[in-house]
Amino acid sequence: MDRSVAEQLTPHLPAEVGEIIGRKREIGAIRSLLSTTRLLTLTGTAGVGKTRLATHVAAHVQRAFPDGAWLVELASLQDEQLLAVAVAEALGLQEEIPRPSTESMIDHLRDKRMLLVLDNCEHLVQACASLAGTLLGAAPGVRLLATSREALGVPGETPFIVPPMSFPGPDDQVTGSDVPRYDALALLAERAKDIAPEVDIASRPVAAARLCRLLDGIPLAIELAAVWLRVLSLDQIIDRLGHRTHFLRRGYRTALPRHQTLGAAVEWSFELCSVQEQIMWERLSVFAGGFDLAAAEEVCSAAPLTREDVLPLLATLTEKSIVTRETYGTRPRYRILETLREYGQDRLAKSEAAPATRRRHAAYYLGLAERNRAGWFGSNQVECFTTVVPEMPNLRAALDHCLGEDLRTEEAIRIFTALEGYWSFFGGPSEARHWIDRLLECRQITGRERFSVLTVGTFFALMQGRIDTARPLLEECRLLADGCESQGPKAITRFLSGRLTLMEGEYQGAIGLLEPALDWYERNTGETAEDGVLHDAFLPAFYLALAAIFAGDPRAGSWVARSRQIAEAADSRGEIALAMWAAGIQRWSAGDLTQAASLFRSSLRLEGSAGYRYSPAWFVESLAWVAAAQGHDVPAARLIGAAGMMRRRLEVSLEGLRPYDDAHRATESSLRARLGAKDYRKAVDEGASFDFDAAIGYALQEPPEPRADSAPSAAPAPALSQPVLTRREAEVARLVAEGMRNRDIAAGLGISQRTAEGHVKHILDKLGFTSRAQIAAWYVNR
Repeated sequence: MDRSVAEQLTPHLPAEVGEIIGRKREIGAIRSLLSTTRLLTLTGTAGVGKTRLATHVAAHVQRAFPDGAWLVELASLQDEQLLAVAVAEALGLQEEIPRPSTESMIDHLRDKRMLLVLDNCEHLVQACASLAGTLLGAAPGVRLLATSREALGVPGETPFIVPPMSFPGPDDQVTGSDVPRYDALALLAERAKDIAPEVDIASRPVAAARLCRLLDGIPLAIELAAVWLRVLSLDQIIDRLGHRTHFLRRGYRTALPRHQTLGAAVEWSFELCSVQEQIMWERLSVFAGGFDLAAAEEVCSAAPLTREDVLPLLATLTEKSIVTRETYGTRPRYRILETLREYGQDRLAKSEAAPATRRRHAAYYLGLAERNRAGWFGSNQVECFTTVVPEMPNLRAALDHCLGEDLRTEEAIRIFTALEGYWSFFGGPSEARHWIDRLLECRQITGRERFSVLTVGTFFALMQGRIDTARPLLEECRLLADGCESQGPKAITRFLSGRLTLMEGEYQGAIGLLEPALDWYERNTGETAEDGVLHDAFLPAFYLALAAIFAGDPRAGSWVARSRQIAEAADSRGEIALAMWAAGIQRWSAGDLTQAASLFRSSLRLEGSAGYRYSPAWFVESLAWVAAAQGHDVPAARLIGAAGMMRRRLEVSLEGLRPYDDAHRATESSLRARLGAKDYRKAVDEGASFDFDAAIGYALQEPPEPRADSAPSAAPAPALSQPVLTRREAEVARLVAEGMRNRDIAAGLGISQRTAEGHVKHILDKLGFTSRAQIAAWYVNR
């Protein structure tokens, strides 16, 4: 009976032998909770590592229990009547208790001081709950550590949700030195070392991060994927993960059957659900990236499920760790981990309900997109952004559904054109171009529908400076517009032609096209919404103002004022910022650098605080022009680098944007001449290392003192000793000053607690502080 605890806690997989990889935060939390509660239940999805954490903690706290720590493995136990037998076998009591029962087990454990680990309780929840409840009352020296996909529901129980391992987000810049920082990467690297020593994960951090994201940071999935490093490269594994539940079939032979493959683990969870829960799981798999209750009620409520069934089923699936609850801002949302979602999709695809479910999903998100369409030009612009951003994965899925086998092009076009404002201000034009190409490949799209797609395609090609892409699209627009009796298509084509001419540097020609276009829009505002681009007169006025500025036309001021008037009448933040920027361009062109810089910074402040992406790239670039003209060479070069980074992220080419390219080249030439090639490149590289928020933060810093031989400075460069907090870090600093804890900060901002903790650490490091109190004092007195 006196087997060592290490033998008692022998893990199931070879990967679990020895020290656990990562999980320091979770281990610390579990150990802390275990010291204050009698029943701690680790919950979480299949393969997330509940057993590994439980056995690891048990092995390391065993000295606190005179009678030891014991593991009761319940995965293979199907009959709840045999629970007492399983416990007796785990404790080595077969001879002492020949016919174990709950009562005899209680009698044996009544005076013991031990830790009992009940592993995999989900299929025996009632029996385990009964045993746990009885033990809590009858055996005060016994503590219970349970693992289950749902809590046992016993009074006095403390549930702990085991999250997936940490991994880099899609926008994080990852290097080899970051591997130990992320548990998922560290696990993959360790497994690669064991399985394929020649594979150096640290040398492929970006691919490794992508693999871990595809696997949702689930340890079991990473373990199973790592097995294939013997014969496949990281890229080959990633390519095959589209159907991961079929691909990852080979696991460790010594594993329990349900752990031999990821598919087996997921299937096991599915079979434990009721029929209604299984149907709900399948239907929820149509969502991508999360969903809210309203969406679930609309999409999932079809026979045999009613709308009233949805919330209770969502609750039970959440309790069973199939669905996770998260918060976006202050709004609750739900999500199925991708691995479980794909299993549900496979099941759904084999059912007759699949087409109807996908249609309901597409219809719901079409409605959401169109409800927000008018708001992109108006006071609700930011609200539209915060509504649409979390739903973009679903909107993309809806577009995919509509452009798939069940082709529904009209719905696809309506979804796409309703998102024009999102892609213009926030998402960047590159994704818009992807959907445009897909839509134009559909031969079923003709006439007015095709004209709508072509105009948006031309619009975004010009935003990116892709003149060669824009020309043929615009030519087809002209042909279709000529065949229309309506003047709307002709006015849109005239506007787009004027914008192309402006971008090519033919400013007088652009004025000749844009002035009559503006006149038509002033008289017919709103009549072109059905054409998918331009719902007001702002853009014709804005580009007419720019053309006049670059042409030296004396009417430029009146058109700048008109664009500002239109934007302010609509109370549309993005357009107000653009109009202010146009005014700044006019002052810069006239040599009034102080006023130009003030207008550029105001534009950047207005848009940068709301998360806009396209326009701030130009605002930062323009501030570089001013800084260079005022003699602030190093800051100007950094801003050149930062603006270049922003354009690269948006896939924007300066070469196709003549007026901006000319100013950029002139600034670059003067800076290189004054700084020298080496110092210029060093400063540019420093700016290029910023992310979007850091670039905006740098551009908005107060300027250094001007040189004696220069005009009064309004350049945006900070003093080198002044720390630069990103917009998000400044927001976190404010919340710290308000006395909020990390978990409250995370809930308030809609981020994970780990991310909030990372922001606080970065703030401490940048400011040279060691406590939150110092951050609070700095923020209040800054």
